[in-house]
Amino acid sequence: MCLINSRPALALEPGEVAVVANAEVSGSVALARKYMTARAIPPGNLILLHTAGTETISRSIYNTSIRKPVLSFLQQRIQEKKRPRIHCIVTVFGMPLKIRADDKTDTDRHTTRAAVDSELALVLSGDYPLSGWLPNPYFPGNLFLAGKILLKRDNVLMVSRIDGPDLATARRLITDSLTTEKTGLAGEACFDARWPEPEDKKLSGYALYDASLHRAARRIRESGRMQVCLDQSETLFTKGACPDTALYCGWYSLGKYVDAFTWGRGAIGYHIASGECATLKNPDNNGWCRQILAHGAAATIGPVYEPYVQGFPLPELFFGQLIEGYLSLGESFLVSLPYLSWQVILIGDPLYQPFTPIEKSEKIP
Repeated sequence: MCLINSRPALALEPGEVAVVANAEVSGSVALARKYMTARAIPPGNLILLHTAGTETISRSIYNTSIRKPVLSFLQQRIQEKKRPRIHCIVTVFGMPLKIRADDKTDTDRHTTRAAVDSELALVLSGDYPLSGWLPNPYFPGNLFLAGKILLKRDNVLMVSRIDGPDLATARRLITDSLTTEKTGLAGEACFDARWPEPEDKKLSGYALYDASLHRAARRIRESGRMQVCLDQSETLFTKGACPDTALYCGWYSLGKYVDAFTWGRGAIGYHIASGECATLKNPDNNGWCRQILAHGAAATIGPVYEPYVQGFPLPELFFGQLIEGYLSLGESFLVSLPYLSWQVILIGDPLYQPFTPIEKSEKIP
Protein backbone atom coordinates (compact mmCIF):
# COMPACT_ATOMS: atom_id res chain seq x y z
CA MET A 1 0.00 0.00 0.00
CA CYS A 2 1.30 3.41 -0.96
CA LEU A 3 1.92 5.85 1.89
CA ILE A 4 0.50 9.35 1.64
CA ASN A 5 2.74 12.37 2.02
CA SER A 6 1.22 13.50 5.29
CA ARG A 7 4.00 15.65 6.74
CA PRO A 8 2.87 19.09 5.51
CA ALA A 9 -0.76 18.39 6.48
CA LEU A 10 0.07 17.36 10.05
CA ALA A 11 3.29 18.44 11.83
CA LEU A 12 1.51 18.77 15.16
CA GLU A 13 2.63 21.60 17.48
CA PRO A 14 1.92 21.91 21.25
CA GLY A 15 -0.20 25.02 20.72
CA GLU A 16 -2.55 22.98 18.53
CA VAL A 17 -3.30 20.49 21.31
CA ALA A 18 -6.28 20.80 23.67
CA VAL A 19 -6.40 18.68 26.82
CA VAL A 20 -9.73 17.45 28.22
CA ALA A 21 -10.02 16.64 31.94
CA ASN A 22 -12.89 15.61 34.20
CA ALA A 23 -13.31 17.80 37.31
CA GLU A 24 -15.47 15.08 38.88
CA VAL A 25 -12.59 12.57 39.14
CA SER A 26 -9.76 13.07 41.60
CA GLY A 27 -6.41 13.57 39.93
CA SER A 28 -7.75 14.18 36.43
CA VAL A 29 -7.18 17.94 36.34
CA ALA A 30 -3.76 17.72 38.00
CA LEU A 31 -2.68 15.12 35.44
CA ALA A 32 -3.88 17.32 32.59
CA ARG A 33 -1.87 20.26 33.90
CA LYS A 34 1.21 18.08 34.43
CA TYR A 35 1.04 16.95 30.81
CA MET A 36 0.46 20.48 29.53
CA THR A 37 3.44 21.81 31.47
CA ALA A 38 5.68 18.97 30.29
CA ARG A 39 4.77 19.60 26.64
CA ALA A 40 4.56 23.42 26.80
CA ILE A 41 0.87 23.35 25.88
CA PRO A 42 -0.68 26.77 26.66
CA PRO A 43 -2.78 26.79 29.88
CA GLY A 44 -5.70 28.21 27.89
CA ASN A 45 -5.90 24.93 25.98
CA LEU A 46 -7.36 23.07 28.97
CA ILE A 47 -11.01 22.02 28.56
CA LEU A 48 -12.42 21.33 32.02
CA LEU A 49 -15.54 19.16 31.99
CA HIS A 50 -18.04 17.97 34.58
CA THR A 51 -19.06 14.55 33.36
CA ALA A 52 -19.55 10.98 34.56
CA GLY A 53 -16.63 9.29 36.28
CA THR A 54 -17.53 5.88 34.85
CA GLU A 55 -15.82 4.18 31.92
CA THR A 56 -19.11 3.63 30.07
CA ILE A 57 -21.67 6.36 29.41
CA SER A 58 -24.85 6.84 27.38
CA ARG A 59 -24.99 8.77 24.14
CA SER A 60 -27.06 11.48 25.86
CA ILE A 61 -24.42 12.00 28.57
CA TYR A 62 -21.73 12.15 25.90
CA ASN A 63 -23.68 14.75 23.92
CA THR A 64 -24.51 17.04 26.83
CA SER A 65 -21.45 16.85 29.09
CA ILE A 66 -18.63 16.10 26.60
CA ARG A 67 -19.49 16.84 22.98
CA LYS A 68 -21.32 20.14 23.59
CA PRO A 69 -18.67 21.90 25.75
CA VAL A 70 -15.76 20.60 23.65
CA LEU A 71 -17.43 21.78 20.45
CA SER A 72 -18.14 25.18 22.00
CA PHE A 73 -14.49 25.56 23.00
CA LEU A 74 -13.24 24.60 19.54
CA GLN A 75 -15.68 26.85 17.70
CA GLN A 76 -14.66 29.80 19.84
CA ARG A 77 -11.01 29.15 19.04
CA ILE A 78 -11.77 29.03 15.32
CA GLN A 79 -13.61 32.35 15.51
CA GLU A 80 -10.83 34.06 17.46
CA LYS A 81 -8.22 33.55 14.74
CA LYS A 82 -5.56 34.90 17.13
CA ARG A 83 -4.37 31.59 18.50
CA PRO A 84 -3.52 28.36 16.64
CA ARG A 85 -6.46 26.22 15.64
CA ILE A 86 -6.79 23.02 17.66
CA HIS A 87 -5.90 19.92 15.66
CA CYS A 88 -5.53 17.40 18.47
CA ILE A 89 -7.49 16.51 21.59
CA VAL A 90 -5.95 14.63 24.50
CA THR A 91 -8.33 13.03 26.97
CA VAL A 92 -6.86 12.13 30.35
CA PHE A 93 -7.42 9.76 33.26
CA GLY A 94 -10.95 10.24 34.57
CA MET A 95 -12.62 10.77 31.22
CA PRO A 96 -15.18 8.13 30.12
CA LEU A 97 -13.87 5.49 27.75
CA LYS A 98 -16.85 4.32 25.69
CA ILE A 99 -20.43 5.05 24.68
CA ARG A 100 -22.93 2.26 24.99
CA ALA A 101 -25.58 1.57 22.35
CA ASP A 102 -28.87 3.30 23.03
CA ASP A 103 -30.79 0.77 20.98
CA LYS A 104 -30.69 -2.84 22.19
CA THR A 105 -31.46 -4.03 18.66
CA ASP A 106 -28.15 -2.67 17.34
CA THR A 107 -26.02 -5.24 15.54
CA ASP A 108 -22.24 -5.19 15.78
CA ARG A 109 -21.79 -3.91 12.24
CA HIS A 110 -24.38 -1.14 12.55
CA THR A 111 -24.07 -0.26 16.20
CA THR A 112 -24.19 3.20 17.72
CA ARG A 113 -21.68 1.99 20.33
CA ALA A 114 -18.40 3.84 20.00
CA ALA A 115 -15.24 4.97 21.74
CA VAL A 116 -15.50 8.42 23.28
CA ASP A 117 -12.18 9.38 21.68
CA SER A 118 -13.24 8.25 18.21
CA GLU A 119 -16.40 10.36 18.45
CA LEU A 120 -14.41 13.37 19.64
CA ALA A 121 -12.34 13.09 16.48
CA LEU A 122 -15.50 14.13 14.62
CA VAL A 123 -16.79 16.80 17.00
CA LEU A 124 -16.33 19.44 14.26
CA SER A 125 -18.00 17.31 11.59
CA GLY A 126 -21.60 18.27 12.35
CA ASP A 127 -24.28 15.64 11.94
CA TYR A 128 -23.07 12.30 10.63
CA PRO A 129 -24.44 8.74 10.72
CA LEU A 130 -23.98 7.20 14.16
CA SER A 131 -24.72 3.66 13.04
CA GLY A 132 -21.54 1.89 11.99
CA TRP A 133 -18.12 3.20 11.02
CA LEU A 134 -17.09 6.09 8.77
CA PRO A 135 -14.03 5.97 6.48
CA ASN A 136 -11.14 8.05 7.80
CA PRO A 137 -10.16 10.55 5.08
CA TYR A 138 -6.52 10.49 6.29
CA PHE A 139 -6.17 6.75 5.68
CA PRO A 140 -4.51 6.16 2.28
CA GLY A 141 -6.56 3.04 1.60
CA ASN A 142 -9.67 5.25 1.52
CA LEU A 143 -8.39 7.58 -1.17
CA PHE A 144 -10.30 5.68 -3.84
CA LEU A 145 -13.51 6.50 -1.95
CA ALA A 146 -12.95 10.22 -2.50
CA GLY A 147 -16.43 10.89 -3.83
CA LYS A 148 -18.14 8.85 -1.14
CA ILE A 149 -16.37 9.87 2.07
CA LEU A 150 -18.64 12.00 4.23
CA LEU A 151 -15.84 13.48 6.33
CA LYS A 152 -13.59 16.38 5.40
CA ARG A 153 -10.01 16.32 6.60
CA ASP A 154 -10.27 19.83 8.01
CA ASN A 155 -13.03 18.65 10.34
CA VAL A 156 -11.23 15.53 11.61
CA LEU A 157 -9.22 15.86 14.82
CA MET A 158 -6.38 13.73 16.09
CA VAL A 159 -7.36 12.22 19.45
CA SER A 160 -5.24 10.35 22.00
CA ARG A 161 -5.52 9.53 25.69
CA ILE A 162 -3.18 9.79 28.70
CA ASP A 163 -4.66 7.02 30.81
CA GLY A 164 -4.05 3.68 32.43
CA PRO A 165 -5.04 1.36 35.27
CA ASP A 166 -4.16 4.10 37.79
CA LEU A 167 -2.85 7.64 37.98
CA ALA A 168 0.73 6.50 38.51
CA THR A 169 0.69 4.63 35.21
CA ALA A 170 -0.86 7.59 33.40
CA ARG A 171 1.83 9.91 34.78
CA ARG A 172 4.54 7.46 33.71
CA LEU A 173 3.35 7.61 30.08
CA ILE A 174 4.28 11.29 30.07
CA THR A 175 7.71 10.95 31.67
CA ASP A 176 8.67 7.87 29.67
CA SER A 177 7.79 9.56 26.38
CA LEU A 178 9.84 12.67 27.19
CA THR A 179 12.82 10.67 28.44
CA THR A 180 12.82 8.36 25.41
CA GLU A 181 12.85 11.30 23.01
CA LYS A 182 16.16 12.33 24.58
CA THR A 183 17.76 8.90 24.84
CA GLY A 184 16.18 7.16 21.82
CA LEU A 185 13.93 4.11 21.76
CA ALA A 186 16.09 1.05 22.32
CA GLY A 187 15.22 -2.62 22.09
CA GLU A 188 13.74 -5.06 19.61
CA ALA A 189 10.70 -4.93 17.33
CA CYS A 190 8.60 -8.06 17.88
CA PHE A 191 5.92 -9.14 15.41
CA ASP A 192 3.75 -12.19 15.98
CA ALA A 193 2.22 -13.32 12.69
CA ARG A 194 0.44 -16.66 12.29
CA TRP A 195 1.39 -17.69 8.76
CA PRO A 196 4.26 -17.24 6.29
CA GLU A 197 3.96 -14.16 4.11
CA PRO A 198 1.74 -15.00 1.12
CA GLU A 199 2.68 -14.37 -2.50
CA ASP A 200 -0.87 -13.30 -3.30
CA LYS A 201 -1.14 -9.48 -3.04
CA LYS A 202 -4.95 -9.32 -3.22
CA LEU A 203 -5.75 -9.99 0.41
CA SER A 204 -8.43 -9.00 2.87
CA GLY A 205 -9.43 -9.63 6.49
CA TYR A 206 -7.10 -11.69 8.66
CA ALA A 207 -4.83 -12.55 5.71
CA LEU A 208 -4.29 -8.86 4.92
CA TYR A 209 -3.36 -7.99 8.50
CA ASP A 210 -1.12 -11.02 8.89
CA ALA A 211 0.74 -10.02 5.73
CA SER A 212 0.93 -6.46 7.05
CA LEU A 213 2.80 -7.74 10.11
CA HIS A 214 5.40 -9.21 7.75
CA ARG A 215 5.68 -5.92 5.87
CA ALA A 216 6.00 -3.94 9.08
CA ALA A 217 8.82 -6.23 10.20
CA ARG A 218 10.56 -5.82 6.85
CA ARG A 219 10.30 -2.00 6.90
CA ILE A 220 11.87 -1.83 10.35
CA ARG A 221 14.57 -4.35 9.47
CA GLU A 222 15.47 -2.40 6.32
CA SER A 223 15.62 0.85 8.28
CA GLY A 224 18.51 -0.57 10.29
CA ARG A 225 17.16 1.13 13.41
CA MET A 226 16.62 -1.95 15.56
CA GLN A 227 16.67 -5.72 15.54
CA VAL A 228 13.47 -7.49 14.49
CA CYS A 229 11.93 -10.70 15.79
CA LEU A 230 9.26 -12.12 13.49
CA ASP A 231 7.31 -15.23 14.44
CA GLN A 232 5.22 -16.74 11.64
CA SER A 233 3.83 -19.80 13.36
CA GLU A 234 0.29 -20.17 14.72
CA THR A 235 1.58 -20.29 18.28
CA LEU A 236 1.90 -17.03 20.20
CA PHE A 237 5.06 -15.66 21.70
CA THR A 238 5.53 -17.59 24.93
CA LYS A 239 6.36 -16.24 28.39
CA GLY A 240 9.69 -14.44 28.36
CA ALA A 241 10.16 -14.76 24.58
CA CYS A 242 10.65 -11.00 24.04
CA PRO A 243 13.00 -9.79 26.80
CA ASP A 244 13.78 -6.36 25.31
CA THR A 245 10.62 -5.15 23.58
CA ALA A 246 10.53 -1.69 22.03
CA LEU A 247 7.79 -2.25 19.44
CA TYR A 248 5.18 -5.01 19.25
CA CYS A 249 2.22 -6.08 17.20
CA GLY A 250 0.59 -9.50 16.98
CA TRP A 251 -2.59 -11.55 17.22
CA TYR A 252 -4.85 -13.40 18.38
CA SER A 253 -5.33 -14.06 22.09
CA LEU A 254 -8.76 -12.71 22.96
CA GLY A 255 -8.76 -11.01 26.38
CA LYS A 256 -5.78 -13.06 27.53
CA TYR A 257 -2.57 -11.10 27.78
CA VAL A 258 0.51 -13.28 27.41
CA ASP A 259 3.42 -12.20 29.59
CA ALA A 260 6.00 -12.68 26.86
CA PHE A 261 7.49 -9.18 27.03
CA THR A 262 9.85 -7.06 29.03
CA TRP A 263 8.81 -3.61 27.87
CA GLY A 264 11.61 -1.09 27.53
CA ARG A 265 11.10 2.55 28.46
CA GLY A 266 9.02 4.25 25.78
CA ALA A 267 7.83 0.96 24.25
CA ILE A 268 4.81 0.92 21.93
CA GLY A 269 2.71 -2.15 21.24
CA TYR A 270 -0.75 -3.38 20.36
CA HIS A 271 -2.53 -6.70 19.99
CA ILE A 272 -5.11 -7.30 17.26
CA ALA A 273 -8.11 -8.77 19.07
CA SER A 274 -11.60 -7.65 20.02
CA GLY A 275 -12.45 -5.62 23.12
CA GLU A 276 -8.88 -5.36 24.38
CA CYS A 277 -9.60 -1.85 25.69
CA ALA A 278 -13.07 -2.59 27.07
CA THR A 279 -11.76 -1.41 30.43
CA LEU A 280 -8.59 0.05 31.84
CA LYS A 281 -9.70 0.16 35.47
CA ASN A 282 -11.10 -3.31 36.27
CA PRO A 283 -8.31 -5.07 38.21
CA ASP A 284 -9.59 -8.48 37.14
CA ASN A 285 -9.34 -7.66 33.45
CA ASN A 286 -6.59 -9.45 31.53
CA GLY A 287 -7.09 -7.54 28.28
CA TRP A 288 -4.04 -6.49 26.34
CA CYS A 289 -4.35 -2.70 26.63
CA ARG A 290 -4.58 -2.68 30.40
CA GLN A 291 -1.80 -5.22 30.81
CA ILE A 292 0.55 -3.70 28.23
CA LEU A 293 0.39 -0.40 30.12
CA ALA A 294 0.60 -2.02 33.55
CA HIS A 295 3.69 -3.97 32.49
CA GLY A 296 5.58 -0.85 31.41
CA ALA A 297 4.83 0.23 27.83
CA ALA A 298 4.33 3.93 27.05
CA ALA A 299 1.62 3.55 24.41
CA THR A 300 -0.90 1.05 23.11
CA ILE A 301 -3.89 0.80 20.79
CA GLY A 302 -7.09 -1.16 21.25
CA PRO A 303 -10.84 -1.39 20.75
CA VAL A 304 -13.47 -0.67 23.40
CA TYR A 305 -15.94 -3.03 21.68
CA GLU A 306 -15.88 -5.36 18.65
CA PRO A 307 -13.96 -3.49 15.93
CA TYR A 308 -13.62 -6.23 13.29
CA VAL A 309 -10.07 -6.74 12.12
CA GLN A 310 -10.31 -4.03 9.45
CA GLY A 311 -10.97 -1.49 12.20
CA PHE A 312 -7.38 -1.72 13.46
CA PRO A 313 -4.50 0.46 12.27
CA LEU A 314 -2.62 -1.34 9.52
CA PRO A 315 0.72 -2.38 11.11
CA GLU A 316 2.88 -1.57 8.08
CA LEU A 317 1.48 1.97 7.99
CA PHE A 318 1.58 2.65 11.72
CA PHE A 319 5.07 1.31 12.38
CA GLY A 320 6.35 2.42 8.96
CA GLN A 321 5.47 6.03 9.73
CA LEU A 322 6.87 5.83 13.26
CA ILE A 323 10.19 4.38 12.17
CA GLU A 324 10.71 7.10 9.53
CA GLY A 325 10.66 9.60 12.37
CA TYR A 326 8.80 12.44 10.68
CA LEU A 327 5.42 11.84 12.31
CA SER A 328 4.55 11.71 15.99
CA LEU A 329 2.69 8.87 17.67
CA GLY A 330 -0.65 10.63 17.23
CA GLU A 331 -0.03 11.45 13.59
CA SER A 332 1.09 7.90 12.80
CA PHE A 333 -2.09 6.57 14.40
CA LEU A 334 -4.34 8.94 12.47
CA VAL A 335 -2.97 8.10 9.03
CA SER A 336 -3.01 4.34 9.67
CA LEU A 337 -6.54 4.07 11.12
CA PRO A 338 -9.18 3.00 8.55
CA TYR A 339 -12.35 4.12 10.37
CA LEU A 340 -13.69 6.77 12.73
CA SER A 341 -16.87 6.98 14.85
CA TRP A 342 -15.88 3.46 15.80
CA GLN A 343 -14.11 1.43 18.49
CA VAL A 344 -10.31 1.77 18.33
CA ILE A 345 -8.37 4.31 20.42
CA LEU A 346 -4.78 5.35 21.03
CA ILE A 347 -3.41 5.56 24.58
CA GLY A 348 -0.20 7.54 24.82
CA ASP A 349 1.24 11.01 24.30
CA PRO A 350 0.27 12.07 20.75
CA LEU A 351 3.32 14.35 20.58
CA TYR A 352 5.67 11.46 21.39
CA GLN A 353 8.26 11.07 18.63
CA PRO A 354 10.48 8.11 19.52
CA PHE A 355 12.67 8.33 16.40
CA THR A 356 14.53 11.19 14.76
CA PRO A 357 13.75 11.69 11.05
CA ILE A 358 15.58 9.48 8.61
CA GLU A 359 17.70 11.54 6.23
CA LYS A 360 17.00 11.22 2.52
CA SER A 361 20.23 9.29 2.05
CA GLU A 362 19.06 6.61 4.49
CA LYS A 363 15.35 6.64 3.56
CA ILE A 364 13.57 3.30 3.96
CA PRO A 365 13.15 1.49 0.61
